[in-house]
Amino acid sequence: MTRIVEVLPDKGALITRALSLVKEKIEAAIASQGYFTIALAGGSTPEPIYEALSQENLPWDKIQVFWSDERYVPSDHPDSNEKMARQAWLNQVPIPPENIHPMPTQGQDPQQDAQTYDNELQAFFGGSSGDFPSFDLILLGMGDDGHTASLFPQTEALSVGDRRVTVGNKDGQPRLTFTVPLINHARCVVFLVAGANKIDALTQVFNPDGDSQQYPSRLIAPEGELWWLLDEAAGNPLKLKT
Repeated sequence: MTRIVEVLPDKGALITRALSLVKEKIEAAIASQGYFTIALAGGSTPEPIYEALSQENLPWDKIQVFWSDERYVPSDHPDSNEKMARQAWLNQVPIPPENIHPMPTQGQDPQQDAQTYDNELQAFFGGSSGDFPSFDLILLGMGDDGHTASLFPQTEALSVGDRRVTVGNKDGQPRLTFTVPLINHARCVVFLVAGANKIDALTQVFNPDGDSQQYPSRLIAPEGELWWLLDEAAGNPLKLKT
């Protein structure tokens, strides 16, 4: 794993840097294999990045979009990660509908829907049922409790190692989420973290003796690159410790 930590002056600079990095990864993947796979994060931090991407002239027919996690709500619900990404980005560009792969959350069985998405990943990437595909880029956020995707502290989802997608749990509410091994097979993972409220969790994530069950972002150690893009408010205390 190659870890790169960048502390940007403010959230605007973080967004600019993230946009540049995403475009760089798109160009490299398409040059090498003819297409680009990305898994999106939810939350407020990536939304302006999606808005910025909507203004770019990119080879949309070669970009395949997935989600790393999703709240178990309908796709038109205000809390839906899919809805946010569509409004900010995907509805604004001529990307083929078949290139968009949302997590299924319309049923009444989160476990079955997690398996459905797991099957979709296998069908798209190929390989046997036990294989983990390698996304070109997975975007992640981090909560002030140290969670990422829907991998929350001290939950069963953290230990799932034989599936690509599982059910996360947030205060008794189910969510669909990529598993740790799926994320760790990515060619590139980028954490986007902003705000002083993240300092305590980041300190524990970067602490060599930190608790990975309590701060699940520590579990992310991809085979490829691991980027931490932090704004000054979140990252300043870490400048000399990374």
